[in-house]
Amino acid sequence: MTSLNFPKNANERRAFTLAAIILLQALCAFFFVGDVFVDMTEGGHLDDIHMALEALAALALICGVIYLMLELRQLLRRFSSMATGLRAARGEMTQLIDSFFDSWDLTPSERDVALLVLKGFDNEDIARLRGTAAGTVRAQTAKIYSKANVEGRSHLFSIFMEELFSDHLGEGGKMAKAGGNV
Repeated sequence: MTSLNFPKNANERRAFTLAAIILLQALCAFFFVGDVFVDMTEGGHLDDIHMALEALAALALICGVIYLMLELRQLLRRFSSMATGLRAARGEMTQLIDSFFDSWDLTPSERDVALLVLKGFDNEDIARLRGTAAGTVRAQTAKIYSKANVEGRSHLFSIFMEELFSDHLGEGGKMAKAGGNV
């Protein structure tokens, strides 16, 4: 027996809900159109109030289905565009981090530790992840802070947050202004 894969994130749920509403409306429209057709073949006339209301309901449902299908299409395009933009921003942030690390002349080990610091890990977690002693990580972070000319984790993190929220991301930002040294 196969299981249904329900959407996991909010955007997928929203699109799924809209598609379900479209399907329900299409079924209702099909019912009303069929009912009007059957009534017409049995000698009914559109000037009968009941027939006119059914025909109007069918027309409204058909228009609603068409409108919602267009909205769903636009929504899916918007989600795709947002996902593309997010991937691009992640790529730019990676390039920004690499450019700062290059300007600070960090060793490969220091780069790994600095990246884990930026991700929010403390020294003990970093040591455990890298299979080193916490003292080694403390020495590496001290060296990173010295090379970056910052006072600690929050100051290091603030450099990247400031750059992320600046209007210059992707155009050099603070790196171009500060000559690569912050």
